Amino acid sequence: MSIIKKPWLSFLVFVLVLFSIFYLESESVSLPSQNILPEIKTSEESKSNTPLNIREKNYPKIQEFEGISDWINTDPLTIEKLKGKVVLVDFWTYTCINCIRTLPYLKDWDEKYKEKGLVIIGMHTPEFKFEQEKQNVLDAVRRYNITYPVAQDNEYVMWKKYQNRYWPHEYLIDNEGYIRYDHIGEGGYDETEKEIQELLKERMEGLGEETSILGKIKTTEEVPVDFASILTPEIYLGYKTTRGNFGNEEGFKEDEFRYILPKNILPNKVYVDGLWKANEDSLELVSDEGMITLQYYAPAVNIVADSSLGTQAVISVNETGENKMFIKEARLYNLARSAPGSEGNVLRMHLQGKGFRVYTFTFG
Repeated sequence: MSIIKKPWLSFLVFVLVLFSIFYLESESVSLPSQNILPEIKTSEESKSNTPLNIREKNYPKIQEFEGISDWINTDPLTIEKLKGKVVLVDFWTYTCINCIRTLPYLKDWDEKYKEKGLVIIGMHTPEFKFEQEKQNVLDAVRRYNITYPVAQDNEYVMWKKYQNRYWPHEYLIDNEGYIRYDHIGEGGYDETEKEIQELLKERMEGLGEETSILGKIKTTEEVPVDFASILTPEIYLGYKTTRGNFGNEEGFKEDEFRYILPKNILPNKVYVDGLWKANEDSLELVSDEGMITLQYYAPAVNIVADSSLGTQAVISVNETGENKMFIKEARLYNLARSAPGSEGNVLRMHLQGKGFRVYTFTFG
């Protein structure tokens, strides 16, 4: 079969492509400059002794603290009160396993450098409604022995001002109020500490103070997280928060519904047995007893859960061993740690006590 060449057709396609590009460019939305953070320079570009006029041109400014519901470990802070300090703003929430694993580093930096001009502010922006309650945040601050200032950003005012999208996310601000460095997620601790030291050195040189006493960088992480071994995604169990990982074929029921555990389960899906009902952000046990089963691929499994009356949980992995825990307050609970095999691990939770609510499974 012969192929008939049609040069006019190629030309028409070319014209249409050019028109599409022009149209998309003309229709692109220009975001307002208010509260829009310019690109933050990399660590290689954020060196000490950066002239003030260069900072003004290349770095965004610290955002004034607005919409804070409560302050913990401090009186309300303002930019004026922090003038001349090096500031690290850490967006976190107390049920986030990634945030929890960064806390030893933040506490170490606070201890080593607060007398040298560093102020760490834990900007607590909640993922779940119960994380808005001050007492719950206070309990977490005490549980993790956090002594630096913590701000409750319950309405996401600061989150939006910084255009943040992640927990955790650190912003490092120099003594003139310019955001010189940021880091998303876990890791990069040595690099972040070097940036802290650079900005403290810059501050101390400006004050004519000794700069050789900043302290030695040390790694405080005891067991590095092997992210390559975490193959199961975070699982949310509310009818509005779900990402499609609820395994029971009946799906979420807002009214009370008796689920029966199927004989065969699929990996990375949560299955329940007993009388349950679905809330917007959680799955709630209505009967006195219930069970949860999950086949997952990760060295550790956690839940964010609470219980209105208190619930006893008996946890087993691969039908070996038993771990008992009492669940009541709303927080993250570690259920098990074990090396995943080629078939993953099968978790079973036997629950005694109605009122148990599970919000999410996380892995690490």
